[in-house]
Amino acid sequence: MRTDDVRALYDRTMREQARPDGPGVRVERDGPLVRRVGGPDDWNGVVWSSPDLDAEGADAAIAAQIGHCAALGLPEFEWKLYAHDRPADLGDRLRAAGFVPEPPETLLVAPAELLTGPFTLPDGVTPHPVTDAAGAELMALAHERAFGTDGSRLLHQVVKRLAEAPEDFVALVVLADGEPVSSARMELYPGTDFAGLWGGGTVAEWRGKGIYRALVAYRARIAAERGYRYLQVDASAMSAPILARLGFAALGTTTPYVYRAGR
Repeated sequence: MRTDDVRALYDRTMREQARPDGPGVRVERDGPLVRRVGGPDDWNGVVWSSPDLDAEGADAAIAAQIGHCAALGLPEFEWKLYAHDRPADLGDRLRAAGFVPEPPETLLVAPAELLTGPFTLPDGVTPHPVTDAAGAELMALAHERAFGTDGSRLLHQVVKRLAEAPEDFVALVVLADGEPVSSARMELYPGTDFAGLWGGGTVAEWRGKGIYRALVAYRARIAAERGYRYLQVDASAMSAPILARLGFAALGTTTPYVYRAGR
């Protein structure tokens, strides 16, 4: 896998030619930018900026996104900045305009077929597809226990997706003796070579038992069966080393810059 070629493919098909990532979400081109826009519980933000964006035009583009956020009454708006985006000081300009950077993530990619091998889990531990609201509630509970954060937004998004557009979405919850201990999602992006892995959080006492690897393999099999060449992850500092050991390669880093209304 030539990482430069895959990164160029990712930039072109997943960012510049971005598609809606759920029901009620639309993709808009605003001059040198491409953004996804939905409701207040959806992810709203810039996914791509033209390589031709220069210092002179960057501040105007940033101001336009702030105005857009205000006009729609969105509580927050994200600019997903990749390390190779231009101009080189775009992050500084976003901070000066009121965007707050969150911890950077590593953009990782691996061939789906590479990760479809067998896996083992402890007795009584089983991954289950999430297909309804009851399963989504278990998934959100596992997420809350794993990450220590409120799972209500995730619950809303999963229930909505299952009801309105389930065909390109995979949701999983892992039960240990009936209790939710891990959850994960996968977005399949029709018309591209990529499937995105999201979530993958496991409660502390169940880490190190093969659950994370099993969830990757489970989703890789589905992606490969449906003809997707690559798995893509925006990996945290915690998950990046695990994924690297599984065979993922880094294409670069990405930093979420978040603008919150009224801050």
